[in-house]
Amino acid sequence: MSNIKQYFTKKNILFIVIFTVLGFITLQIPITQLEGSKAKFMVYDAFAPVAGAFIGNLPGVIAVFLMQFINFLAHGAVIEDAGTIIRFLPMLFAVLYFAKKGKFNLILPAIAIVAFIAHPIGRTVWYFALFWTIPIIAYFLRDRFLLARALGATFSAHAIGGALWIWFFALPAPVWISLIPTVALERIFFALGIAVSFVLVNNVLAFLEKKRILNLGFIVDQKYLLGAFRHEPKT
Repeated sequence: MSNIKQYFTKKNILFIVIFTVLGFITLQIPITQLEGSKAKFMVYDAFAPVAGAFIGNLPGVIAVFLMQFINFLAHGAVIEDAGTIIRFLPMLFAVLYFAKKGKFNLILPAIAIVAFIAHPIGRTVWYFALFWTIPIIAYFLRDRFLLARALGATFSAHAIGGALWIWFFALPAPVWISLIPTVALERIFFALGIAVSFVLVNNVLAFLEKKRILNLGFIVDQKYLLGAFRHEPKT
């Protein structure tokens, strides 16, 4: 019970509420349509993965799930196709990837690659799954480069989504081939968005704590703070 309670501190509950509200807003701003479904990519896809970086894996996943669930209810709780359900899952794995370095960062993309190639259509376009080697490579660079961490997160989400998509929708090979340049551009765009979101939230939290508007001990990364928010070294 004590292990559960440590995740639901005043800090974490407040952050979950704030992040859920902000995430719900970003879910109302569409960017592009998902091929083969009525689901859409939103600004949320560039914002949500940073949640766990500030309060930990479980609260971050809860916040992102709540964003999606409240949005689902707000839009009538209508399941238009399997894509509606599948959209709940990939971002949760992006949160886990961005929040903490762990072996699952390597295992999940590898499973997605195997699952994709195991599909009869996937075998004919096996090279599409090479996108999902990016989170595996980024695993070894994530602590040095924020963009590598962001790329790993967004391609981790893409790996889970893509592996599920081919089994539920069985899009023909030409569609997967046509998606290759689109995926490359959109995922670079999302990675940049994730990196910007992280730096922005990181500095906003540092500002709020410095002004004593909030004093809840959020995890703030000193490396990505503006000079005015950095802690002065003790002498």
